[in-house]
Amino acid sequence: MTQKTIFFDIDGTIYDEAKKIPASAKEAIAELKSRGHNVAIATGRAAYMFEDLREELGIDSYVSLNGQYVVFKGREIYCNPLDTQSLQKLTLFAEKNDHPVAYIDAVGMTVNVAEHEYIKTSIGSLKLAFPTHDAGYFLQHEIYQALIFCPQEDQGLYSEAYPHLNFVRWHKLCMDVLPGNGSKAGGIQQMMKILGVPREDIYAFGDGLNDLEMLSFVGHGIAMGNAEDEVKAAAAYVTKHVSENGILEGLKMVGLL
Repeated sequence: MTQKTIFFDIDGTIYDEAKKIPASAKEAIAELKSRGHNVAIATGRAAYMFEDLREELGIDSYVSLNGQYVVFKGREIYCNPLDTQSLQKLTLFAEKNDHPVAYIDAVGMTVNVAEHEYIKTSIGSLKLAFPTHDAGYFLQHEIYQALIFCPQEDQGLYSEAYPHLNFVRWHKLCMDVLPGNGSKAGGIQQMMKILGVPREDIYAFGDGLNDLEMLSFVGHGIAMGNAEDEVKAAAAYVTKHVSENGILEGLKMVGLL
């Protein structure tokens, strides 16, 4: 078989609800690598948030921060930071609505408030510690993704006021903020330039709204059984739930295993 490249989302795809890797998924990924295929991560997380997972699975290529920071075989090949002036205006707007903001670069996350229940709840769901408090961090560093901690019913306030930005909901109390052209699909395109492969040789697994563009773009998009209906509709295939050997069954479904 021709060498293929397979991208895996993390939360709800590699990780189950307990943030554990099902044994069948770990074995399936190892088998893909043994057959000579390229295996990569495509996630909304920053690299520091899944360092242990990369080490456990032996993966050194990834599309992180929803496509804004891309690494191929351990080497940075692409970064797409948010405009600082736009981020400053967005922060002021969010502060007026009592919505905290987080700023994420390649090495960490900071927030503009010292403590807030929305942050504890949403970031806590990822099994991550409360971010560092540094309201001015974004003024001195390149920020690849921001987070607005707000209820879903308030998301329209932001998309209407800032149509040049991309807001993607991942938790009932939090959404990602990306450059208008930002997506996992865009990050995958950057890696494809290095690999020199067509879309037909690219596969991707995902379950969340930030996977929509990715699953639509690649030659073979596979939605997890636990994915939202909108995500399933965007995919060419729907596999089983992450906890029901979803990755293994999906790889069998598309003929890679």
